[in-house]
Order: sequence, then C-alpha cells, then structure tokens
Amino acid sequence: MKIVRFKAAGKTRYGVLDGTHIVEYAGTPYGFFKKGRRRWPVRQAVLLAPVVPTKIVALALNYREHAEEMHLRVPDEPLLFLKPLSALCGPDDPIIYPTQARRVDYEGELAIVIRKRCRHVPAERARDYVLGYTCLNDLTARDIEQRDHQQTRAKAFDTFCPIGPCISTDVDPNAAEVETWVNGERRQAGNTKSFVFPVEDMVARVSAVMTLLAGDVIATGTPAGVGPLQPGDRVEVRIDGIGSLKNPVIKLQEA
Repeated sequence: MKIVRFKAAGKTRYGVLDGTHIVEYAGTPYGFFKKGRRRWPVRQAVLLAPVVPTKIVALALNYREHAEEMHLRVPDEPLLFLKPLSALCGPDDPIIYPTQARRVDYEGELAIVIRKRCRHVPAERARDYVLGYTCLNDLTARDIEQRDHQQTRAKAFDTFCPIGPCISTDVDPNAAEVETWVNGERRQAGNTKSFVFPVEDMVARVSAVMTLLAGDVIATGTPAGVGPLQPGDRVEVRIDGIGSLKNPVIKLQEA
C-alpha cells in the first residue's frame, strides 16, 4: 500500500495510490482508515508531504561509507539530531537556497513513519510501531555546519526537509536501494543493508530517549556521495518500492 496525503477540490485528503489514480480513504492511516468510492486522477491532485509529525528525528553517520567520506569516526551509538517542523515540505515544493549559506548539500534518505505511540520499545517489537517508509532529503548548509561545529542551524532552514511522495507499507527497510539524482545525473547510490544501526535498533534507541507519536519521522541517515546543489537544480531522491521525491532549488532575491 502506498498512502498519500493530497489536496483535491480545495480539500486536504488521505488516499492510496492505484496506478494513475488515488483512491480516497476516510480517516487517517494512524487509526480508522477506510477505503472510499471516490477516485482522483493523480494529475488532478496535489501531493502533499504525506505526514504531519510532531517531530523529525534524524541519525547522523548511519552509513560507514558516509562517515569515511566526511573523515569522521563511525559512531558506537546513534548520533541524533532534530529538524524543525518548519523545514518540512512536500513533493515538487521548492527548496529555498538560504542567502546565509555558501554551500547546500543534498542528503537522500529512507525515513521511518511511526504508526502509534512508541516509548521504550524493544528492537524485536519495533516493526509493530512502524506504519511505513518514505523518501526524505536532509538538506544541509555545509559551510554553516562546519563553522558552527554542530548541526542545528545548518539543517533547520525552511524547506530543508522535503518528504514524500507516499508512505509505503511494503518495503524491506534494511535492504532498500537509496539514490539521489541531480538534473538527471545520479550522484548518490547506497543500500540500507549498509546501515550501522538497522531500522529496528533505531526505533528502539530513539524511543528509549523520547516518546514517538503517530506520524513522527525518523530519518535514517544518508549514504556516501553527498554533494552541493545550486539554484536552478532539480534534485530527486529515489527508493525502490516507494517512488521518487523531486524538488527544484531556488534562491530568493534579497530585499
């Protein structure tokens, strides 16, 4: 099942992708969720970020190769940080290149979407608390990150967390191909088999720190191959079984 959140006829709705159409569902995927009769052509709908989380938790250096390219040690424990909800945007929404930054990098990732309240969950039960998986781009102002020696400001700009296009319930999250393309050229390619901490471990360790609620997102880290974007670029995160998250990069003129 590929669950989407979309806007059609002036109203925000939930549904499930069925080829070139969306089947509208009543309720939300976190509780009552019933198939309806109405179908919408995808071309007549606007796909939105498929989640409205209370928090976006992210892991750093969860691929050994990415740690190596950044000249950093592979962590013994998950390195966690948070992205603000104001960074969230959806498929085809523009990524705004901040005037304060000199280098903005793409970081294509698999993201976990939590299904229900999750606290102190053991790894062997973690999948019971997961609704599904989606694509996420953890945009980073690399020059600011290097100046600040920490990640908050560099990863917190508005539009720095595109997510979508759907929540897929039928993906093996520990064996998924993750790719990032820029202007039709593949820049990143990795497989979640290379996770330092697999999905079950991530959910268990994060829930040992903070209570996760329905719709919350865990960004699982990016593979090797991160690199810069420029205004005018079009960046795309592809994950088999989920789909393609595409966003243009723009730069607003200074006032």
